[in-house]
Amino acid sequence: MGRGPSIEGRKNAEDAKRAKVFTKLIREITVAARGGGDTATNPRLRIAVDKALSANMTKDTVERAIKRGSGAEGADNMQEIRYEGYGPGGVALIIDTMTDNLVRTVADVRHALSKHGGNLGTSGSVAFQFKHLGEIRVTTADAAAEERLMELALDAGADDVQSADGESLVLCDYASFEAVKKALTEAGLDVLSADVVMRPDNRVAIADEEARETLLDLIDWLEGLDDVQEVYHNAAL
Repeated sequence: MGRGPSIEGRKNAEDAKRAKVFTKLIREITVAARGGGDTATNPRLRIAVDKALSANMTKDTVERAIKRGSGAEGADNMQEIRYEGYGPGGVALIIDTMTDNLVRTVADVRHALSKHGGNLGTSGSVAFQFKHLGEIRVTTADAAAEERLMELALDAGADDVQSADGESLVLCDYASFEAVKKALTEAGLDVLSADVVMRPDNRVAIADEEARETLLDLIDWLEGLDDVQEVYHNAAL
């Protein structure tokens, strides 16, 4: 009878996954800090720092990333590149990367897409199908909690609140994100996550099971690339 992964093996895998998440968060902070190293005046940096601290990154690590990005600890040569393309079933993809080697990154992204029946598109070929929005997930145990959240969120500038299965999703414009998040946090609500994303206007259903599995494998592949920060798609999964 075969044996499952050892406790040590599982721990090593978890540590490796955590290290990859930290690497991406550090890159995000470093690049965001180019707009200024003060979170009070740099909204993008504030969002990146909040995400890192929520992932239990130490304040020392955060500070070092800010100093590197703002030039206080030497130059940083990371570049932000957004790739757009299509995956199985005609699903639209946005792949945000941060890299110090453009040749490597585009080769890795193109290889991942072609291996899964997708292709790289030109700039702007799919971005028009997405909006730059804030997403805040909140625990709402009952109808009264949902109603209270709706009132607080809309008063703070949110555009929509969607609730299901004890959880609510607050959607807001990028410019309102900080104000909405602050209002919900100060009200003592249980905020599960808060991030700014590229959200599709419409979701595309994938009827073919094989295409669905291929798409999921493609997303995993892309997210596993060292240079890829985020992968957005318009599939209904």
